[in-house]
Amino acid sequence: MSKVPHCDDVLSADVETVNLPDVSERLGIPVTRVHDLLREGALIAVRRAGVVEVPEVFFDDDQVVRFLPGLVAVLRDGGFGDTEILQWLFEEDESLPGRPADALHGHAAREVMRRAQAMAF
Repeated sequence: MSKVPHCDDVLSADVETVNLPDVSERLGIPVTRVHDLLREGALIAVRRAGVVEVPEVFFDDDQVVRFLPGLVAVLRDGGFGDTEILQWLFEEDESLPGRPADALHGHAAREVMRRAQAMAF
């Protein structure tokens, strides 16, 4: 069993993921630092086909999406587990429009944060 933090793969099969060595290369950091980011809640991973992977949408080029660590912290503080966080992030929301995970890349990122804060309290 892996000691790297991860949760059940609740993502649909069409959600692209990146394995940890590729995350390491992409961010320009050692893979042990990627493990730290997972422990700290800056990232959330799933075990897919026996491999721990991070959703591709959690990255902007060579960095973690700006709002993701704060969003995860707010929801965890509100009692949400990583599985619930992933389910919420990847659920279609007509009012955004799209999924909250995708909205983190644009102008709707602050709205996603506001909704997360409201859900957590």
